[in-house]
Amino acid sequence: MPAPTLRPATAADVPALAALVNAAYRGEASRQSWTTEAHLLDGPRIDEAALHELLGAPGGGFLLAVGPGGQLVGGVYLQAQGPRLYLGTLAVAPAAQAHGLGRRLLDAAEAQARQQGCTHLKITVVAARTELLAWYERRGYVRTGATEPFPDTTRFGRPRQPLALVVLEKAVATEKAT
Repeated sequence: MPAPTLRPATAADVPALAALVNAAYRGEASRQSWTTEAHLLDGPRIDEAALHELLGAPGGGFLLAVGPGGQLVGGVYLQAQGPRLYLGTLAVAPAAQAHGLGRRLLDAAEAQARQQGCTHLKITVVAARTELLAWYERRGYVRTGATEPFPDTTRFGRPRQPLALVVLEKAVATEKAT
């Protein structure tokens, strides 16, 4: 499989991005993958209105992975928050998983953090997703000890059980001026 091209998202990408995120997290194909949340939440993971809000947030945007023929195969949301670059909604199309694309998107996020002078990457992960927490920990993310409540809205799905978010961070070496 040729390596996808990475590029920033635009408003025109929102319909395809919504389909990608929902397929990766909650779609029928996601149930065959360890990345699924379908056993924890019902309903869509995200809608187009939420994606437009994220794209319009100060310092925020999506980095997309586009495969041959222009097909969207991955994406990650990044938002500068002071010395931290928040990373969220990392999604890889179920058919494109297990080829290193998630790691490539994390590497690109880390490079962006360095370019922006951020000292850390921050992510929140559903506490019940032990395999996903372990995946981020293998990539250098460390649990901060902080937790956040799962959003009290059905906008991200309807929880089947009480959920909380674990906060993880990874230190990033900043680029030195030459």
